[in-house]
Amino acid sequence: MALPDFSKLTARFGWQFKEPGLLQQAFTHRSFINENPQIASAHNERLEFLGDAVLELVVTNFLYRHYPQATEGDLTAYRSALVNTDSLSRAATELNLNDYLLLSKGEAKDTGRARSAILADTFESLLGALFLDQGYVAADQFITAHLLAQTDDLVASQDWQDAKSLFQEKAQAKMSITPHYEVTSEEGPDHDKIFTVGLYLGEELAASGSGPSKQRAEQEAAKSALAKYNW
Repeated sequence: MALPDFSKLTARFGWQFKEPGLLQQAFTHRSFINENPQIASAHNERLEFLGDAVLELVVTNFLYRHYPQATEGDLTAYRSALVNTDSLSRAATELNLNDYLLLSKGEAKDTGRARSAILADTFESLLGALFLDQGYVAADQFITAHLLAQTDDLVASQDWQDAKSLFQEKAQAKMSITPHYEVTSEEGPDHDKIFTVGLYLGEELAASGSGPSKQRAEQEAAKSALAKYNW
């Protein structure tokens, strides 16, 4: 099979990779190696681990300097909103990273949440490769240009707020009830599971939410409940 032309990607960003193999590795999903061991021998999970740490440092440094009046709690919430799966997969999609993914035939058919998670992971693995090959400044510039530009809009919209905490606060104040969450279903293999969670006010199901983790599903359920009750 023909590999993607990574030179188009490097030309787009003005990169000159000293180790081109890092770039291919950044886009190589574990499933691809299982089907194509003669083409690729290293997947992107270690680069993703490194890129996640680089991303957290760059974003944390930016937020600390850009919002000097924000509390620690607010800064943490801003960061969580900026580096979650939806935000990273959206950035990866806008950058057309999907065109360079090396996936198994089965993974290549996935869409929706499964593909979003792969794209988010790839964004982080690309950062890891960029950091190793080009250094911190290059990674910082890339993150600033393609992720942090949306920060002011995010803060102004208050989409960074913790939906679970906000819904609990409203439910206790308006109804004297503390909401609770229960997992109602789990679908998919262990490495790509989707959880569905119900948010209950007493015995009443207030809303449901789904996500790649129980915590994310709870947040989605809380968002739905806030909209439902117009809180």
